[in-house]
Amino acid sequence: MIRWGILGCGNIAHRFAQGLAHVADATLAAVWNRNTGKADAFVREFGGNAYASLEGLLKSDVDAVYIATPHTSHAQLAIKALAAGKHVLCEKPAAINAAELETVLAAAREHGKLFMEAMKPPFYPLYRKLRDHLAADPVGPVGFVRAGFANPGVPADHMLWNPDMAGGSLLDIGIYSAFLAVDWLGASREVQVLGRLSDGVDGFASVNALHERGGIAQLYSGLDLSGSGEALLSGPDGHVLIHEKWWNPVRATIHYRDGRKIELEAAMSGSGLNYETAHFCALIRDGLLESPILPHAHSRAMIELVDAARAGLGLVYPFEVDA
Repeated sequence: MIRWGILGCGNIAHRFAQGLAHVADATLAAVWNRNTGKADAFVREFGGNAYASLEGLLKSDVDAVYIATPHTSHAQLAIKALAAGKHVLCEKPAAINAAELETVLAAAREHGKLFMEAMKPPFYPLYRKLRDHLAADPVGPVGFVRAGFANPGVPADHMLWNPDMAGGSLLDIGIYSAFLAVDWLGASREVQVLGRLSDGVDGFASVNALHERGGIAQLYSGLDLSGSGEALLSGPDGHVLIHEKWWNPVRATIHYRDGRKIELEAAMSGSGLNYETAHFCALIRDGLLESPILPHAHSRAMIELVDAARAGLGLVYPFEVDA
């Protein structure tokens, strides 16, 4: 039985707890939130014990923690949890920038604990089914990835509009597209970006990247326009459409150059976060410190791509200047 602690009680923490109920031999044991009232309400709904302090939770007998707090606290909380001897599954982005991520990975190595970014798409049944299908019936080496999403419905007072909270589209929905590009094309080698800053964050960003395997990615993210959430993987012998919203994938269509069209479907269960959680639990049981599906190299490459895009836009958060 893997005993879990959750740090933070927002919407994504609720989805994690809902998904945890679908994971065998795993249980919610502890919850912490700066607002103790929210923690109390959370455990009334999902179980476990509410802790008034982070230190109290980290001294408890939980095996792993899921970090579900705002972006700016991810690295700090991950390092504290690793130092306390806990395995860490950290909500995306794992860190604000590449330098911050390296401090987290160094702590994981120092303390000999498993660390994984909670990047859900590769663990969905549809994504695994697509991977298996293309291994057996390929479209050739994927040389182009197009993905993105833009949501104009973000309220003006949301933290995504707050530069002090590392707001903007790139670190929110954009990190998903960065994953897809890295997963199929490898790390980026050259990044070009056009976009605009609004209230000190990236309101919209359009990114073109050349990757280490020679492929090209075309990615976009935004907070003030509407955009669909499908993705394209293109090879010399065909192309794949992962239908919206591709980061919660349940359906894909493969178009082959010879005229064949293959439809793949795989329904999700639970909240969708249960797949990455089950994988993480299996890693703990196997004594592994890194996921073979979402290795640390992927997290590095994702945040480096976002770093390069931010640099092209001139986006520097206030706390980065102070650092």
